[in-house]
Amino acid sequence: MQLTVYLAGEIHTDWREQIIAGADDLAVTFTGPVTDHAASDDCGVRILGDEAETFWHDHKGAKLNAIRTRKALEEADIVVVRFGEKYRQWNAAFDAGQAAALGKSLIVLHGPDHQHALKEIDAAALAVAETPAQVVQILRYVLTGALP
Repeated sequence: MQLTVYLAGEIHTDWREQIIAGADDLAVTFTGPVTDHAASDDCGVRILGDEAETFWHDHKGAKLNAIRTRKALEEADIVVVRFGEKYRQWNAAFDAGQAAALGKSLIVLHGPDHQHALKEIDAAALAVAETPAQVVQILRYVLTGALP
């Protein structure tokens, strides 16, 4: 079995790298958003032209990023959504909702401080993990049936 796993959510820590390194011996292809914050924010105006108003600057970028995100979510077998400690990740919540609407297997990753705020998203997930290592263990179990 081969899995495609989309890694959505916060971009300020190395959680993606931890999961990818931990699953290096598994039949998994990882995809995700553009994690260069400046590139993600500025892609619209860099490609389609400058905007005087911030709203339209952000609007262009969001639409271009949505092309990538929609395709990747549609092709994913599993979607992992990480909610970090420092910032409110509205994009992560939106990705989780899209994944749920598409019927994707959803794994949510966050610390205990977010349990109440994310209760509806957690309820839509098939697993709620607190560490990248737990996500790797889930992927290993799904692919091999092996327990840690």
